[in-house]
Amino acid sequence: MTLNGIKKLPVTLDDKQALRIYKRLAEVNKVLGKLDAVLESSIINTSILSLLSYNESVQSTRIEGTQVTFHEIMENSRTGAKNWQQREVFNYKRAIDYGFEQIQQEVPITTRLLKSLHKLLMSDEARGTTSNGGEFRKIQNFIGPDKNIEHASYIPIGAHEIGDYMTNLEFFINGSYHKSLEVKDETQEVISYDSDALLRIAVAHAQFESIHPFLDGNGRLGRILIALIAVQENLLKHPIFFVSEELEKEKIRYYNALNATRGENPDWNPWLNLFLNASEQMALNILKKINKAEEHARKGLEVCQTQTQRNVWLATFSFPVATASQLSVYTGYHSATVKKALDYLVEKQLLDRDNSVRRNIPYYNYDLIRVIQSN
Repeated sequence: MTLNGIKKLPVTLDDKQALRIYKRLAEVNKVLGKLDAVLESSIINTSILSLLSYNESVQSTRIEGTQVTFHEIMENSRTGAKNWQQREVFNYKRAIDYGFEQIQQEVPITTRLLKSLHKLLMSDEARGTTSNGGEFRKIQNFIGPDKNIEHASYIPIGAHEIGDYMTNLEFFINGSYHKSLEVKDETQEVISYDSDALLRIAVAHAQFESIHPFLDGNGRLGRILIALIAVQENLLKHPIFFVSEELEKEKIRYYNALNATRGENPDWNPWLNLFLNASEQMALNILKKINKAEEHARKGLEVCQTQTQRNVWLATFSFPVATASQLSVYTGYHSATVKKALDYLVEKQLLDRDNSVRRNIPYYNYDLIRVIQSN
């Protein structure tokens, strides 16, 4: 059966569904609060944020079919992308960083910002650059197994309706009243512009995916939107709300739950429950990664004998695959000084060196890479 279009926000739930969801919501918010506190107190918080962002970029693009690994991205972060799949990952990371900068400057999440982020995602000959980067689609699109609309599982709203639907979503995201968000039946439980931040994030992501305003890149941009709204709403201080890794594990369930929110009789219950479960698992998984990375960092600091060695060691938490010259720029030390510290860390079995290379020798913090990749 083909689903057609979506209803505008807000979302209505029956009382039993709402009760279960609000109970689950309280549990997940508690875990997210713990994640924020642990991250703030970590000695490697700046480094781990960047690496987790790269990992999210990898996982989010994998949902849509790329085969790039985190290790591969770390190896090519010095030299740049070697193919379209890597470019897609680097573009995703650039878009997250740019969006975070804008929110720090108190720029609201608007259509204008989303178009700028989409342009970044589509740049540099990544997949979908022919799809008008930064511009809403002007034709009908659809989601299905092939290029035949008759086989579509979902046909989004028409191109002429995108403006109205995006205005409705924009006010919802930013927690502001708009006439399109008025509730007609006040006897039902409603998730609207003034509801809990985490529920609004869940709804906003699904609604954006269903509007499908761009010809390509909607999935990636919709997942970036999750992280940015979380920062804007002070749910987390940094753009670390990365659920792609969890959603990628249950890809079919993810798509089925999104589909349930569409058409004339939407059911938001499967999606809200899936999103809350994925959010909790994401937070617990990131907590585990931060704790393991912190333990690894402290273990290395105990082995270091000089401040230079300590600084170079911690620098490898920002660049787990790096050369002496790269870390020289980062730390401000002469490259010969950095190389000496790196070789000491290799001797202490904290790092690995590529002995097959004579110039610009890369050094690997494999234990850290393994921590970030773990799930």
